[in-house]
Order: sequence, then C-alpha cells, then structure tokens
Amino acid sequence: MTSTRFLLRTTVVGLVALGATWSAIATPLKPDLAKSNVTIVFKQMNVPVEAKFKQFTAQIDFDSAQPQASKASVDIAIPSFDLGDPEYNKEVLKKEWFNAQQFAKASFVASSIKASAGAPAGSKYDVSGKLTIKGKTTDVSFPLSVKKEGSAQVFDGSLPIKRLTYNIGEGEWKDTSMVADEIIIKFHLVAN
Repeated sequence: MTSTRFLLRTTVVGLVALGATWSAIATPLKPDLAKSNVTIVFKQMNVPVEAKFKQFTAQIDFDSAQPQASKASVDIAIPSFDLGDPEYNKEVLKKEWFNAQQFAKASFVASSIKASAGAPAGSKYDVSGKLTIKGKTTDVSFPLSVKKEGSAQVFDGSLPIKRLTYNIGEGEWKDTSMVADEIIIKFHLVAN
C-alpha cells in the first residue's frame, strides 16, 4: 500500500512539474512595439522610397528547439501608414491605393516555420503563411533571422511582394512606370 501511495504521489508531482515546464515553453513572447518596426520600400520614378506603419500588433509563440510548433501573426493598421508627408499619407489611404476605409487592416499568419538548411542552429528560418492586404489573401514565403539580444529575441525579415497582386494602385496607378510593382515589406520585431 505504501509503494502505491509513493507511486501515485510521484506521478502527481511529475505531472505538475511537466505542466509547469509546458506552461513556460508555451508562453507567447511579448513584442516590444517601441523597439519594433514594420516598413516598406518601393521605387517611385525609379527612386527608392521608405515608409512605415506606425501601428501594428504581433503574436509570437516561438521555440527555437521546435520551430515547426511555433506560431506567429502580425496585424497592421493601414491608416497608420506614414510616408513622412500628411498629403501623401492621405492620398495612399484612398480607394485607388490601400482603400483604408474598407480595408483598415493587413495581416500575416504563419502556417510553417522551419529551420533553414545549412544555417547555424537557431539563427535562420524559412517562414510560409498567408498575407492579406486589401481583402486579397495569398500564400507567401520569406527568410527569417533570429538572434538574442540580452533577454530579448529579435526577429528580422524581408518579404518581397507585387503591389498589383493586392490591387494597390488601381486605375491609372496600375502603370508601373511611376510606382514600381515590386515592394519589400521589412520587419524588425523585438520580443521578450
């Protein structure tokens, strides 16, 4: 009878410890939005232009030991788009461009995160997922680098897209001689 109680007590203690360990692993990271940024780079009349989104949220549940079990999503507030000039900002929120009144949010949800072949362990990953802009959702993939800075993890990536795929620039703005079709979305996310 004593050995049965010991076995039962050991099993309960083991399950509690396992639950505590699992909670520590499964705890999502908290993004530090003050140190993070999402920008885009494009060419206007063949001159590089960089703009940023001032408001976004990120959910990151990342485990470098099991990247395939990791989850990530980012929501961007389209009305927070900033080209550095109030008149330009107002223009790009119109129907022909982002149509921010109807589509106030762009989002990315990862469906797969895998360690990159040949990269040092825990530093480079291949990410795939769904990108939704202006109501259009497509499958996208991009490389991701991860590094530690003190107690924080830093996620950096660049995602090239074509603006016309998402109807960004309708009517006369479909002409890519003024604003190039190629856009690079860059992100730098710092999380604890």
